[in-house]
Amino acid sequence: MDENSEKLEFIVTDEYEGLRIDKLISELVDSLSRSFIKKLIDDDKVICNGKKVKASYQVSEGDRIELEIPPLQIPEIVPEDIPLDILYEDNDVLIVNKPKDMVVHPAAGHYTGTIVNAVMYHCRDNLSGINGVMRPGIVHRIDKDTTGSVIICKNDNAHIKIADQLKEHSINRVYHAICYGVIDHDEGDVDAPIGRSQTDRKKMAVVKSGGKEAFTHYKVLKRFPEDKMTYIECRLKTGRTHQIRVHMAHIGHPLLGDEVYAPSRKSKFKLNGQCLHAKTLGFIHPTTGEYVEVDAPLPEYFSHLLEILK
Repeated sequence: MDENSEKLEFIVTDEYEGLRIDKLISELVDSLSRSFIKKLIDDDKVICNGKKVKASYQVSEGDRIELEIPPLQIPEIVPEDIPLDILYEDNDVLIVNKPKDMVVHPAAGHYTGTIVNAVMYHCRDNLSGINGVMRPGIVHRIDKDTTGSVIICKNDNAHIKIADQLKEHSINRVYHAICYGVIDHDEGDVDAPIGRSQTDRKKMAVVKSGGKEAFTHYKVLKRFPEDKMTYIECRLKTGRTHQIRVHMAHIGHPLLGDEVYAPSRKSKFKLNGQCLHAKTLGFIHPTTGEYVEVDAPLPEYFSHLLEILK
């Protein structure tokens, strides 16, 4: 075993009796993807009772599982000359309007073509280093298929002060979305804690215990009775993973195009993911102390939808 590898050991308890070993590991070590777990098993890095096993092996109570996780190989992240839609820029911060299908920062399977690759080229060495080599300048993120405002910090001082505002929930974040169903009231609040789904570890969900506080205020901007959809504005008091998507699905109005939280809803429109746009971003400037607010125009696909909905 590589001396830098991490070694984990588990004894299977009765609650996991009969579970596939790859599923068991994903339950016990939720930081590992199923594909990575399969590779570990194929590479003989998973041993059960002293023997190699296949991913389909069903565990029994009392089984001893040994897992070797090789040291993480951090790929080189390089600057790329990718055009940016810049909404605001000064010596401390950069705000870009992220397009659909673009990842904010590098991660497994996405080491090029990200916002980080683009801002590394644009800003050269002027990016905060607090979040490490994989996320220079990144203080928050939005989903790959969500469009709109993302703030990049050019130095550590800016990063610390913006991060503090995010932690205190004092940044003004307004999203626009189109959801399924006609909401009959003009506005409302969803105050429901969000945590990891117990049935699908890759999803978030409203949970009864163990979740984090999550609060979303939504307001109806326009109703489309014929198409049974509603155009809404959402203001975030908190910023949990997939918060708007989870909260709107929770109240029966999942977002149009959301293949994760509305898989059974079929749309006549060809969309690439959820119809969600981070429209307004307002914050206290880390150097001047003045309030700065930036508005990201709706992307073309979103504006076109509003024109053809009835």
